[in-house]
Amino acid sequence: MELDISKVMELLPHRYPFLLIDRVAEIERGQSLSAIKNVSINEPFFQGHFPGQPIMPGVLVLEAMAQATGLLAFTEMGDEHKSKLYLLVGIDKARFRGKVVPGDQLLLSISLKRNMRGIGIYQCEAHVDGELVAEAEMMCSAQERR
Repeated sequence: MELDISKVMELLPHRYPFLLIDRVAEIERGQSLSAIKNVSINEPFFQGHFPGQPIMPGVLVLEAMAQATGLLAFTEMGDEHKSKLYLLVGIDKARFRGKVVPGDQLLLSISLKRNMRGIGIYQCEAHVDGELVAEAEMMCSAQERR
């Protein structure tokens, strides 16, 4: 199953400039997800990170991974997702192994390791041109919107 930007925006509450997923290329329901972020020089963070040598901030690569975990969780919830926010509650084993620069296509690979008392634990990786640029273990939890 694939999700275009319209479906991504239906599932996630994020909007420009903080929506960091352009498309979901593949979903194995309840198990794994592959998503794409096309990195453009027009991203607002490139104005200051770093002038003359733009690099996508690592925290935003992590945020893109967290958004992808939300998409994986929300595809399982059906319409119930409309009353929920999927919040990042922890990051472990985060490592940055390469740079993400304008023109790159960031491929996010997310897999559910386990679900423990309402907290999903995910293995997350980000690749550019087949090379691992970042990885982390993330914990996320669905909570009611206020």
